[in-house]
Amino acid sequence: MSNSDGLPHDASSAGTLFVVSAPSGAGKTSLVRQLVARVPNIQVSVSHTTRARRPKEIEGEDYHFVDTAKFEQLLAAGEMLEHAQVFDHYYGTSRTGVLKQLDAGVDVVLEIDWQGAQQIRQRFPACVSLEVFPPSLETLDKRLRERAQDSEETIARRMRDAVEEMSHFREYDFLIINDDFETALADLITIVNAERLRLPQQAARHQHRIDALLAKLDSTSPP
Repeated sequence: MSNSDGLPHDASSAGTLFVVSAPSGAGKTSLVRQLVARVPNIQVSVSHTTRARRPKEIEGEDYHFVDTAKFEQLLAAGEMLEHAQVFDHYYGTSRTGVLKQLDAGVDVVLEIDWQGAQQIRQRFPACVSLEVFPPSLETLDKRLRERAQDSEETIARRMRDAVEEMSHFREYDFLIINDDFETALADLITIVNAERLRLPQQAARHQHRIDALLAKLDSTSPP
């Protein structure tokens, strides 16, 4: 069943949509990559962005890199499930790509900021959202500098925006502190597995087993 936006209402008949947010440098991308590597049947939605591609980034794997005119064309066509403007660049999630995976029963992870997360929660209340925090602002500043990708001005701006991002943590279902990477990853995997064990998902996934287990009960029930 879908609403007017074409988004599924019935979580039992589709994959689960996970929304993961974090300030830049908190380790969100590394955590999600390891989640997908270690847990089957879950994929990351590749976002569109108008920012320039970084040296180690791969088109179609890290982002779909498009110019502003193309992004605005997709937006006008209603192709963006959510979008936001961050550091003077657009970021957005393709509606078609996400819905195709969910309808196939695949869990999907969106790596988006608090603005995008708000849009997704409004349009898809069944999503599961979580925020990733660094252990401290000092650690976050150190991580940003160790990446050696940004100017001092950009780092200062990222630090200011990090506080804004983290101030919205109460809007999320879960909070992970990425102090120790393996511990944070275990927490993330636990959240995914717990969601998969909810009754609607389990009933849909194992309906044939449930039917077989209850068949005798049905056959012995009084008319």
